[in-house]
Order: sequence, then C-alpha cells, then structure tokens
Amino acid sequence: MRVIFMGTPEFSVGTLEALIETGHDVCLTVTQPDKPKGRGKEMQYTPVKEAAVRHDIPIYQPARVRKPECVAELKKYQADAIVVVAFGQILPKEILEMTPYGCINVHASLLPKYRGAAPIQWAIISGEAVTGVTTMQMDEGLDTGDMILKTQVPITEDETGESLHDKLALAGAKLCVKTLKALEEGTAVFEKQGESPTPYAKMLDKKMGNIDWSRPASEIERLVRGLNSWPSAYTHWGDTVLKVWRAKAEPAAEGTQEQTPGTVLGVNKDSFTVQTGDGRLRVSELQIPGKKRMKTSAFLRGYTLKKGTLFTR
Repeated sequence: MRVIFMGTPEFSVGTLEALIETGHDVCLTVTQPDKPKGRGKEMQYTPVKEAAVRHDIPIYQPARVRKPECVAELKKYQADAIVVVAFGQILPKEILEMTPYGCINVHASLLPKYRGAAPIQWAIISGEAVTGVTTMQMDEGLDTGDMILKTQVPITEDETGESLHDKLALAGAKLCVKTLKALEEGTAVFEKQGESPTPYAKMLDKKMGNIDWSRPASEIERLVRGLNSWPSAYTHWGDTVLKVWRAKAEPAAEGTQEQTPGTVLGVNKDSFTVQTGDGRLRVSELQIPGKKRMKTSAFLRGYTLKKGTLFTR
C-alpha cells in the first residue's frame, strides 16, 4: 500500500518502522517543525524526522496542516492511505477524505476510553489494570472515529508512563500492520464508538506533578508512576524542589495517621516514608536540582533528612 505517514514523537517511530519493514511504500512523512532545544537552543529534529532521514523518505513539516498549500502538497503523492500516530495537529476534512482508505489512526487506549493527548499516563494515574491500543478511521472529532482493531496490554503494579509508552508503541506498530492488511483484503470491520466512560485525557503539564499529600498514598503512587518520565511528580523540601521518581504506597502504621500529611514518618538507609491522607508513601528514588536521578540511599548519604520534616506544596 502507498502510505503517507504523519507522526511526531518517539511513540510514532515504531509504527513507521513496521510499515517500512512489511513492504509498504511510505512515500512521505509529515511531522511537526523542528524546535530549539537545550541550553544552546539548537534546532532539533523530531524523532519521526530522524527515522525518515535514516530511511531516505521525503519529509514535509507544515506549521499548520490546515492551510490549503499543505492539502495540495499531500495530494501530489496520490497515496492509498494516510497513517496518523500522535502527529500533534487536527486534520481538516480535505485530508481526512483525501485517500481511498482515509486516515487510519493508532491511538494508545482502548477507545472510547481515554480520548485525548495523554492516554498512556492517565490510564496509570486513574488506576486502570488494563489498557491497550485501538486503530480507527479518523473523522472530524477528537478520537471519535469508527474503531477497526484493538489489542489489550496489562498495566503491571510497578508500571510507569515510560515503560507503558514503550509497550504500547510496540503493540500499536503491530496492530497498524494488521489493520492495513485487513483494509486491503476487505475484511476490516468498523465499529461505532459510544460515549466515553472516562474523562478526556488532557495534555500533561508540570503543575499537575505537585504532590498533594492529603490525597491517599495509593493515588500519589499512581501519580508518581504515571508522570515518570515526564513531567515528574515533585514536592517541596524547604526551598528545594524534590522530584519523586519511585515510591510505594503502604498502609498506615499504628499511631501515625494523626500526623500532618507530608510529614516524614521514618528514615532508613535506603528509603523514607511520608504521611499521606490515607496510608504512607515510601520513597526509594528521587532527584534534587542540579543532580541526576538517584536512589534514596545515595541521597541520604549526602543529605540529612530527619523524622518530622514536613514536605509542602
């Protein structure tokens, strides 16, 4: 099949590679414009652009995909289908209906659950036991198109946003290949979506990582896991912002539930526990400004953290 591929972040790359490996003719990659990054503000390629360069595939980077000149550019390639994986812009009707097979989207949730920009992280934060990937025929709504295929992926007890991202990227790549085969063979079945049973999976921002210690320990643990590796959960230790990378919810110890949420209940050589609104949180990996992520044991060798210390928002 002759395919235009539209995608931007690392999550998209596996599907692009899978399409190439299975013999599809990827005639064009469309990705977001390069952006400055780092202290030097050097322009950096998107992960999809890097992959396209490796495979010598033409690249198009429109600032606004809805402009008439962008639509005209895509028409030149006379593709059979457009595959869209986390592209980052809303497509106009002219592009959605441009090819015989339309636009096929790979979405990282079991639709209609978790429509939106950050379904991977919100599935963990919300306490789901299972998530997955759905391929769908895109329409003008936000992740509301007819579903084609699904695959489930369990969420493990120690799952992080990063580890689940990698699992779903692999699952999505395989599912996209199966979906295109079903479309070519005429065996694809399209299923209408109902109402979503979950809130819209809104885009992540740094503010949502600010730990509210009055929440239950289990909820805070899911926040820590879901926001690992970006934007991270964090708290304030005096004037220091302390990022929490790995933590485990535990039931309250006898006589500690009266402590103010955010209070350090105990410190040992490799972790410390913090009072929450329900239960306690054991922190085993963290980071302070100017330092790399470290085990709590390494942190405690260089810094003094006393029982009774109060972490704040």
